Amino acid sequence: MNISVIGSGYVGTTIAACFADLGHNVVNVDIDTGIVDAINRGEPPVHEDGLPELIAMHAGEDGTGRLRATTDYSAVLDTDVTFLCLPTPQKSDGGIDLSIMEAGAKQLGETLAQKSGWHTVVVKSTVVPGTTEEVITPIIEEASGTTEGELLGIGMNPEFLREGTAVHDFRHPEKVVLGADNERTLEDMHDVFTPLIADADPHIVETNTRTAEMIKYANNGFLATKVSLINDIGNVCKEFGVDAYEVAEAIGLDDRIGEQFLRSGLGWGGSCFPKDTNAIIHAAKEQGYTPAVLEAAVEVNDSQPERLLSLLDDHTDVSGQKVAVLGLAFKPGTDDIRNSRAIPVIEGLRERGASVTAYDPVAAENMEARFPEIDYADSAADALADASACVVCTDWDEFAVLDDEFEEMKTQVVVDGRRVIEPREAMTYEGLTW
Repeated sequence: MNISVIGSGYVGTTIAACFADLGHNVVNVDIDTGIVDAINRGEPPVHEDGLPELIAMHAGEDGTGRLRATTDYSAVLDTDVTFLCLPTPQKSDGGIDLSIMEAGAKQLGETLAQKSGWHTVVVKSTVVPGTTEEVITPIIEEASGTTEGELLGIGMNPEFLREGTAVHDFRHPEKVVLGADNERTLEDMHDVFTPLIADADPHIVETNTRTAEMIKYANNGFLATKVSLINDIGNVCKEFGVDAYEVAEAIGLDDRIGEQFLRSGLGWGGSCFPKDTNAIIHAAKEQGYTPAVLEAAVEVNDSQPERLLSLLDDHTDVSGQKVAVLGLAFKPGTDDIRNSRAIPVIEGLRERGASVTAYDPVAAENMEARFPEIDYADSAADALADASACVVCTDWDEFAVLDDEFEEMKTQVVVDGRRVIEPREAMTYEGLTW
């Protein structure tokens, strides 16, 4: 099929490259000329495992030609299906900001006004239930002069891609959710995913657009709550001197619970969990219901960085001292620092008068834009040299094998927010949970 993808962030770029790898002809449309030029050179605009190889394989001069990028919306006229992958950032009140999505939908509709045949639009961005039907569809209909169901199909296909493993998650999905309110739109969405379905054999969920939208929020809300629950349990375990990871391993054997997302620590960050939990809480309250469990999940998550800092306070006064912060990305495998737990930790250290030296294998440049006033090391060893204390905020594998590097610290006070550092003799070690 001929597919257009509007937006080239983590999701848009990943699905564009993966669709091309499935054999489709794909054009990625974005307003950022730097991103467009990078893709057309065969280079990824975001850090994502497996993405450089896919883009090099299908874009650029030496690629298959099945993937290209442009700033020209008219490219959608030569495609059968358009995926909208535009940002829906969080507003100050917790709701989602649809301004970028609305602008993109309007421009897409104006372009489709020039098309005489059928076209299917699939919303991939995460939007609260009713948005596709009540906001996006009317905008496209008015701008295109076409009514949904006649020459225009509009559906919803939520994404369940984890940053750092997005390519793998696309190729090996546990489920594919197809939301549409007419049969032809559903058929087109099936056609897009047919090669993937034939290869990976995922569960196929067919539903309407509003339910598809809710499935995404329910999915992330459940996982966010699971993380906060194990953190709450972990906090209780620490008060009793019990190893929270041993407890988590045991309860994870219950097939009603499962082992995933039972690693207690600093909590969740990134773009999805914070934005999605706050968005569905806000949307629910607008409908007159307060989701107390989701609110508690957010409250527990927000408190974890301060718990780490209070453990550090128990062992040392960091005022005027060098403190090494290991890990800046919100999770390993990505350079994304959005809502990283390292941010409130760094803020807390600076409030305590510490001199912060931070290190991350790929995310330091992004964090430097957020905190230009702190120091950034080129390696974990450099960050640890002469440091009075160390805090671990991201569980990169390379931190688990640090040994001689800790010998360079002035005093070996380590507070580990991710259970990645192995305690050693002469080291004052505090895990956020045992």
